[in-house]
Amino acid sequence: MGQSLGNIRCFVLDMDGTVYLGDKILPGAVSFLEYLQWSKRDYLFLTNNSARDAGYYAAKLSGMGFPCAPESILTSGAATAQYLQCRHPNCRVFILGTQELKQEFLQYEFIVTEDQPDVVVLGFDLTINYDKLAQACHLIRTGTPFIATHPDLNCPVDFASGYIPDCGAIAALITASTGVKPKVIGKPQREMIEALKLRKHYAGDAIAMVGDRIYTDIAMANSAGLTSILVLSGETKEQDLLHSSIQPDYVVPSLAELLALLRQHDSQAG
Repeated sequence: MGQSLGNIRCFVLDMDGTVYLGDKILPGAVSFLEYLQWSKRDYLFLTNNSARDAGYYAAKLSGMGFPCAPESILTSGAATAQYLQCRHPNCRVFILGTQELKQEFLQYEFIVTEDQPDVVVLGFDLTINYDKLAQACHLIRTGTPFIATHPDLNCPVDFASGYIPDCGAIAALITASTGVKPKVIGKPQREMIEALKLRKHYAGDAIAMVGDRIYTDIAMANSAGLTSILVLSGETKEQDLLHSSIQPDYVVPSLAELLALLRQHDSQAG
């Protein structure tokens, strides 16, 4: 079991399937976030979804009833740009991704190009087409390094199918064609933890990671020594835990129940 919830000073929150699903805020999410502010706890939204940038997510959360600044959001796209900036500043990048991901890389002063790139970056590409896919495969097959922003196979959405293919599924297709596996940056990789720690300077036992995926959110928290909290409002269902070697410190149906637990801890402490 991780730290008592009352000892947590910073909650790191996944977004898709945790705070909202599609365009709908999930039950208890706004109340939970407002309670963090009221109780003077820190927070950071941490998403593997690299289809959008921090400004987009800040506007989305604000429209759902919780105003926040882009500085309170860390995407796997930004973490990937940060990773490359430390190792290959100002390099030429071919991006298999959305315009928002390209803009995020431009903010880090990379050259976004299709002409003789130094690296291929794959994100959650909602604009993907066969020509882009074929070009990326050709570059990778001929030796251009291959980086994926995150490993998620599916993205939860709010309609009948439940999920759409995510970055990890596209990466698997590229690997099948080229024989090359990508360097992955997002949760649960240590590079995402490094990006997180540059934003929030707390000891590991003062941070809790809250998310809906065992193999990204919970795996990252456990490997980094953070308290791990699984919400069952997104991808993971309770029966999935029976067959998983990765186990969270806490399991709650949604942020509504997590809020109740946190209030209980605070009232007992008071």
